[in-house]
Amino acid sequence: MDARDLELDYSEVYRYLGYRKGIPEGKVREVVERCVAELVEQAELRSVARRFPLRFLGDNRFLIGDMELESRALSRNLRGCDEAYLMAATIGFAMDRLAARASAIGRMSRAVIYQAAGGMLIESYCDALNRKLKEEMAAEGRFLRPRFSPGYGDLPLAVQPEFFRVLEVQKHTGITLTESLLMMPTKSVTALIGVSPEDSHCVLQGCESCHKTNCNFRR
Repeated sequence: MDARDLELDYSEVYRYLGYRKGIPEGKVREVVERCVAELVEQAELRSVARRFPLRFLGDNRFLIGDMELESRALSRNLRGCDEAYLMAATIGFAMDRLAARASAIGRMSRAVIYQAAGGMLIESYCDALNRKLKEEMAAEGRFLRPRFSPGYGDLPLAVQPEFFRVLEVQKHTGITLTESLLMMPTKSVTALIGVSPEDSHCVLQGCESCHKTNCNFRR
């Protein structure tokens, strides 16, 4: 998959930049579109997704493959599922390089725009991967639940090392995990997606599924 084939949602870039309503015109819009185009041209998309059996051990404890997790929020998301996908995706180091270069020459506003563009691009990439998996499952008469990432709700980032081990994330994508559990490249995502024999009609994901209603970046 090429970044130039992704659906680009510029409203998400402006939301990350703090524009609550409308899209700015003139110079701001011109610079944002230029930064997005530059990032898209340089992005290197990589991903891995694998399907594992899912077994509940208790109300909020479950096994995905041989990885044991405990989370009330994720348990609600996965209830009724008997399998789950683990996935990891990245847009590569382009955003990190562009933002660092802009900061080094004092163009801090450009650095912020690259960060916002990177946030939009990785979400667009994950959405595209999600649609592909959804189509594959539909062919089997099965359904996907919304993506759920470590760090959401009560699923801590502390599960990331196990996640990386089970999915062999570094081997397949080049994403590495720092001692503080941050991923490099920075615009990278890990997520779990439940697979169910029945459609739950659950459409909440992203901001809509999060209980942090005071977040500055909430849609």
